[in-house]
Amino acid sequence: MMPGHINFGLNDVDISTKLTKEISLKVPFVSSPMDTVTEHKMAITMALQGGIGIIHSNFTVEDQAEQVRKVKRYENGFITDPICLCPNSTVADVLKLKEEHGYSGIPITDTGKMGGKLMGLVSSRDITFITDTSVKIKEIMTPREKLSVAKKGIDLHDANEILKETKKGKLPVVNEKDELVSLIARTDLLKNNEFAQASKDPVTKQLLVGAAIGTRPEDRERAAALVEAGVDVIVVDSSQGDSVYQLDIVKHLKSSHPKLQVIAGNVVTPSQAIHLIQAGADGLRVGMGIGSICTTQEVCAVGRAQASAVYHVAKFARKYGVPILADGGIKSTGHITKALSLGASCVMMGSMLAGTDEAPGEYFYQDGVRLKRYRGMGSIEAMSKGSEKRYVWENNSAHSIKVAQGVSGAVQDKGTLLRYIPYLVQGVRHGMQDAGVKSLDETWDKLYNDKLRFEIRSPAAQKEGGVHGLHSYQKRLF
Repeated sequence: MMPGHINFGLNDVDISTKLTKEISLKVPFVSSPMDTVTEHKMAITMALQGGIGIIHSNFTVEDQAEQVRKVKRYENGFITDPICLCPNSTVADVLKLKEEHGYSGIPITDTGKMGGKLMGLVSSRDITFITDTSVKIKEIMTPREKLSVAKKGIDLHDANEILKETKKGKLPVVNEKDELVSLIARTDLLKNNEFAQASKDPVTKQLLVGAAIGTRPEDRERAAALVEAGVDVIVVDSSQGDSVYQLDIVKHLKSSHPKLQVIAGNVVTPSQAIHLIQAGADGLRVGMGIGSICTTQEVCAVGRAQASAVYHVAKFARKYGVPILADGGIKSTGHITKALSLGASCVMMGSMLAGTDEAPGEYFYQDGVRLKRYRGMGSIEAMSKGSEKRYVWENNSAHSIKVAQGVSGAVQDKGTLLRYIPYLVQGVRHGMQDAGVKSLDETWDKLYNDKLRFEIRSPAAQKEGGVHGLHSYQKRLF
């Protein structure tokens, strides 16, 4: 990409974008729906950093819906489905919930469920010095009469003011019958201050989250469960998106859930894209056979170079106001910058994020290097867990033989997303500044008016554009 004139500072670069027709993001990063990349921890941290995570579908319907609920519960102003206990529950129950969910500020109701009469609240301070875990909560909880509460109908701003004034950790919200209707957490106020760019629903203040489904008939039930759990966007996950199976399910989703945003794909040509756009897709996923663990082009001889795919599909989809995600082949901030400059509204990343603390799985050491396992959803290992529906659309015995379109491997430790995403953001801003563009809208305006120029690099130019001529070196990202 050719450099441009710089007349603005780095902090003036705006990388906010559209994920779909209706969903905006402050950061154009999306974590891939892969079982070694995105579960609720990844999705939560991506949303806090201004991006979004797409929960993979190698779960049962109930488990995938619960993953979505965990994201929606994490930070959401009014927590409308808090976990409750009853007065006869024990300290052991509190400790178990703390281990499972990471918090111990639990409302106590007469029924032990949301909607019961508020009896009190138990927090970590109440159980710190309790050695007998069989002690009943009613003996140690803060009783109702000593609690600060808000009445149903209070707005989030006023509720937050009460929390600040009382300096309490939790604020229960009750109705006229003193029944618990929601809960507000002080920690959410702190998160709001720390993560000002977080991707949230403008009404509920819940973190945004997406989830993947396949194209088989049973995936309609999966989609309904995800919508009920509060999912914001569904990604129809298929290696080749231009099929009657995907067209049918996109039409079904848009008719059955009109407010739901749907990302369709994968596609690499405008002729594929038009069918999905006409079916009602709110966004398109672009890429076929170019991921680091993908062997589709080798096995099936079908696909396209990613830069060409992104440029041509983005230019075409732009006419219909449909954003695209560049999915696959992202190995560095330079690749992110090029994908965005070629017309992509967001980039979807797998291997870039698989080595982070928030990705599923445990670290292990090999030859002294700290690694995490990473596999393609087309690998035999992932297909045996359910992802074959991404590559095989019919459900019959003719497809009993699995043909792998991916591999399993490992990626190096990258630490926490809380440090890694800011590094990626800053790298993209540097690239856009060097190109002389202050925003993605300006980038695309210059691209389609022939003011943003690219040159093909020879192998020699590519070599001199990287580290060379050294006996040895150490590469640190940040």
